[in-house]
Parts: sequence; C-alpha cells; structure tokens
Amino acid sequence: MRALTANRLVDGEVVFWNHGRWVERFADAQLFGEADAEAAEAAEGHAKAQPTVVVEPYLIDLVEAGDVWAPLSYRERLRALGPTNHHDHGKQIEGGAVVEALLHASGAARSKGRVDLIKRK
Repeated sequence: MRALTANRLVDGEVVFWNHGRWVERFADAQLFGEADAEAAEAAEGHAKAQPTVVVEPYLIDLVEAGDVWAPLSYRERLRALGPTNHHDHGKQIEGGAVVEALLHASGAARSKGRVDLIKRK
C-alpha cells in the first residue's frame, strides 16, 4: 500500500491526498494498493500540477500495523503524527486507532539497538 503526501504551501502543514483534495489527517488519506499503481501515479501527477497548493508531493510506502495502515519509514510516521510527538498536541489529540498504530507501528524502518555516534576529529 502507498499514500500520497506533501506539505501545504500556505502553512507547511503535512497533508495527504484523498480523491482530488488534500486532507490533514493520515486517517483520511486515500490508500493505493499494488493494483492501483496507475491511479497512484496519476494522483501524484495531478498533485504536482498544483504548485501553488503543495510543495513536492510524493508517494510513501505503508505497512500494516494491527488492523490499520501506517507509514513504513519512521520519518513519515512522525510527519503523519503532526508537528509534535506529545499526545496532547497537534493531530494526536484526536486519538483513535490510527494514531495508536502510528505511535506503535513496527517494521523494517524502525530503529533497533544503539546508534554509534561519529566522532569529529
């Protein structure tokens, strides 16, 4: 599955494509399966033709998290959760299964273990 996302030009808010319009909540995003590859590319092309609405729309890969879908990459999960990762602010205040899935999704992109820092000389 995939979803189309971008940042709204007016205020920088992360938005998601839903049948010809941009919505703020990932839960409202239109999802594209493998059979919808042409529709996803057409939606991306249509979105890119609106340069005064959003900045650089692109498709993101999704992973199944429980019974809902969530972005595969950790970066995209953070973007979908809103401008803060505090549960009382931003898009997370609405709660629900999608927000829970975004907070607790696991997959190939989730970081595990210790990160070694590079020392500058």
